[in-house]
Amino acid sequence: MRQGWLGMALIAALASASGAMAADRLRIVAQKTGTLAWELDVIRAHDLARAAGLDLVVTELASPEAGKIALEGGSADIILADVMWVARERALGGQLQFAPYSSTLGAVMAPAGSTIASIEDLKGRKLGVAGGPLDKSWLMLRALARRAGFDLARQGEIAYGAPKLLAVKAEQGELDAVLEYWNLCADLEAVGFTRAIDMGDVQRRLGAKAPVAMVGYAFSESFAEANASALRRFLEVSARARDILATSPGEWTRLAPRIGAASQAALSIYRARYAEGAVRRPLDEEEADARALYRVLADIGGADLVGPARELDPGTYWRAPREAVR
Repeated sequence: MRQGWLGMALIAALASASGAMAADRLRIVAQKTGTLAWELDVIRAHDLARAAGLDLVVTELASPEAGKIALEGGSADIILADVMWVARERALGGQLQFAPYSSTLGAVMAPAGSTIASIEDLKGRKLGVAGGPLDKSWLMLRALARRAGFDLARQGEIAYGAPKLLAVKAEQGELDAVLEYWNLCADLEAVGFTRAIDMGDVQRRLGAKAPVAMVGYAFSESFAEANASALRRFLEVSARARDILATSPGEWTRLAPRIGAASQAALSIYRARYAEGAVRRPLDEEEADARALYRVLADIGGADLVGPARELDPGTYWRAPREAVR
């Protein structure tokens, strides 16, 4: 990564000296309240894109679904998306590819003093599930319960709902536990809830060697082929922004209004969980674990989740061509 960053600095220096190298324009669509929006803010604040010879045209939208529509409609080059969505689109004929972004996932959160500490403890309990019946974390939890010998969807009292609403209901004692997105987990952790079942641990028990980046950058194959160098530099800039966020408390203070953490204590937990999600291992290892989890999710989620493909397509993960790395 250090070599890549020095390379970007050299590119910027040569461009400045010659005045002839135009910045490569990339259209990025980000969810307004999501982590990518935070990183893009850091990229702007530290002028990282210009240093890499990039011109980032950023559009912030209200939901991840809006980003998918923008990508498929041709008004965006890069979005954040779930690897399962990218795989499903490929299975249905869409030529999309994926680059890992973050392995940060949520957890089953239980109130202080709860006896819930394992998958077996959820049997017969009232469990809130954020994201709906096809949410990847919920499906992985169901798969783990199946291995423990029971059907959590049938043998638990499941309440699907909006993440924030479920967090409120959990705090009010209306739920025994709640499977939440990682940021809502941080808010609950700050008020005394515990991570009774961590989804990273669930992934390992389902066959992964380490937490898998289920969220990543999505883009079309044709875009990646035509803009391989610019895409590589953008991924390096993104990693640089993530490092800044992970190591600079002042950035979190500056971004606090955008992040919207429920308290200062929650903001500190946000930072720790965010930093844990940095993808550091080789892409081959990441893909191998994703392939193992894909089989599990395809088995339990079926065609509604993955379309007709029962195996992860070999071309799902993008690899920079050799000439783009120079």
